[in-house]
Amino acid sequence: MGSTLTTLEYEGPIAIISNNRPEKHNAANDEMDEAFRDILVELQANPEIRVAIWRANGRSWSSGRDVSQLGIRTEDIDNFSFIERGQAAMKTLMSCRFPFVCALKGWVIGGSFERALCCDLRIATEGARFMLPEVKHGVVTDTGGMARLFQMCGHGVAMDLILTGRVMEAEEALRYGIISRIVAEEELEETALEMARAIAQSPAFTVKMARRNMAKIANQMVEDSIDEETATQTLVFASDDYAEMKAARAEDREPKYRCR
Repeated sequence: MGSTLTTLEYEGPIAIISNNRPEKHNAANDEMDEAFRDILVELQANPEIRVAIWRANGRSWSSGRDVSQLGIRTEDIDNFSFIERGQAAMKTLMSCRFPFVCALKGWVIGGSFERALCCDLRIATEGARFMLPEVKHGVVTDTGGMARLFQMCGHGVAMDLILTGRVMEAEEALRYGIISRIVAEEELEETALEMARAIAQSPAFTVKMARRNMAKIANQMVEDSIDEETATQTLVFASDDYAEMKAARAEDREPKYRCR
């Protein structure tokens, strides 16, 4: 189910969501975002679901936002409403009664990395690489990832990733608790299923309460950050510096930023 770019299957009480744009390293576009929102609605309405796996076809979990759509609306909607709608999906994900397990591989970049951070469990292959390159595209991280990274890594490491856009390898991600396990690539899918089956076989109400308790501890900061990011990203899109960055790239020249 879902669209051809984001699919939904079931193994009993386990929902399996797949990013399915492998030729583009699963770069997220508007169609994928809409399909994911629809999937969340379907899963929320299904009382039989005990756990969801979020995986990807191809070599990468996701190379982030399709840059050809960055800052461009494909429908008649203002920037604030567009961003707010996407952020609402992350709030829905975090409020689900069942947990999400992410099976990460290849590139895990930008907003897609942040979406994985909003999930409950993340495992990754040895070759997985994580990156937040938004600042290089003139925008801010805006999917709750800043707050979640702050909780996991502390201020210094989070700002290193956010402001430099450097690559974080799987081993470093494991050290900071961003992922809980590193597995061989050929074992990724089965390990994710084993984890999901273990969760699905536990008492459903107990799992729901455990997730609720963790949400009380961790999610308020993320939700507050999401609300602030919606406002700051809208301001960024309207800023002179963002317009200058786009103009300089189009004209193949050095930008002249004025911090406004």
